[in-house]
Amino acid sequence: MTYKETLDYLFQQLPMFQRMGAAAYKADLSNTISLCQAVGNPHEKLRFVHVAGTNGKGSVSHMTASVLQEAGFKVGLYTSPHLRDFRERIKINGDMISEDAVVSFVDRFKGSWSSIEPSFFEITVAMAFWYFLEEEVDIVVLETGMGGRLDSTNVVRPEVSVITSIGFDHMQFLGDTIPKIAKEKAGIIKPTVPVIVGQLQDEAMQVMLASAESVKAPLYKAEQTTKIPPSDLDGPFAQENIRTAYTSLKVLRDRGWEISSDAVVKGFVRVVQNTGFLGRWQILNESPLTIADCAHNAEGLTGAMKKLSQYEYHNLHIIIGVSSDKDLSTVLPLFPQEANYYFAAANIPRAMPADELQEKALAFRLKGEKFSGVNKAYEAARLYATDRDLIYIGGSVFVVAEVV
Repeated sequence: MTYKETLDYLFQQLPMFQRMGAAAYKADLSNTISLCQAVGNPHEKLRFVHVAGTNGKGSVSHMTASVLQEAGFKVGLYTSPHLRDFRERIKINGDMISEDAVVSFVDRFKGSWSSIEPSFFEITVAMAFWYFLEEEVDIVVLETGMGGRLDSTNVVRPEVSVITSIGFDHMQFLGDTIPKIAKEKAGIIKPTVPVIVGQLQDEAMQVMLASAESVKAPLYKAEQTTKIPPSDLDGPFAQENIRTAYTSLKVLRDRGWEISSDAVVKGFVRVVQNTGFLGRWQILNESPLTIADCAHNAEGLTGAMKKLSQYEYHNLHIIIGVSSDKDLSTVLPLFPQEANYYFAAANIPRAMPADELQEKALAFRLKGEKFSGVNKAYEAARLYATDRDLIYIGGSVFVVAEVV
């Protein structure tokens, strides 16, 4: 198959949660275990930093990978979802997996999984493990997709486990209370493996402490770290994410990984340069100031709106789209009523139609026009905005993906 044919196969024949929603969700590790066996269990020969959390896991993963690169290691980085290119999910020292490697993996192994009926995510996890072993990386920074306990990435035994935050997201799968969600995230904690936790609610922290104690895993609280380096990632929760990544790197150093202070400083200020990180409080234009951010749940959007309020501008223009399964009562009240809204649907099956979002937003006194696509909405916002205005693009990862 060509690369395009391979991608069509992955996207069209395999269920993909980000596009389809619940129909693609597999709350079970058996497929991943079978897939890994089919490709030779590469994860058993690799070393990992395993990162979970409701918000911040992408930033922490990229920060950690950047510092490890500066320390001279060959670093695999697995994240999701991708924004522009499928290959963003699998990188080594900032370079995406080659098209040839994607084709080679699918051609070589797809016959092995015909009876398994795997999901898109399960396939990409197995592909990442295989590729990282083929390329002989020193360490892999591995971000969970959703949850932790039953996430496809949770077949590894890492050097350290990291849990960034606990919030309300994917509740139909992870539970409807903070302790229930925390229990799912805590599922990545392994016997005797150190676990680093970010700033958590008391009830979530109690779950983490109990889970770690039950398997004799040393637990480190990132909030106890006061001195932290500056970073080029300037999102709403930048300080919390830096603390979590910094603590994780200190624990790795204590476990024998050679990470100099110079590598730490350089790694934190070169995250975007080293890893190609996109879509997290990303400045797309200076005049008018245009910011794209992937925050899409209540916790993430609370931080995003708070940070947005710290800017000075004449008028605020917000391009917004959401998934059809989003509980709008938890997110729409967070948006400012005085903004001009541009409602649009991302080009995925899960997207809520723009007219439906416009109608529901009106109940929260959010007023604006609907558009046939994200880029149409962006064009309109740029037409109406003056140099003194601010344009914010968000509500969904897939809205941001169409403009960055």
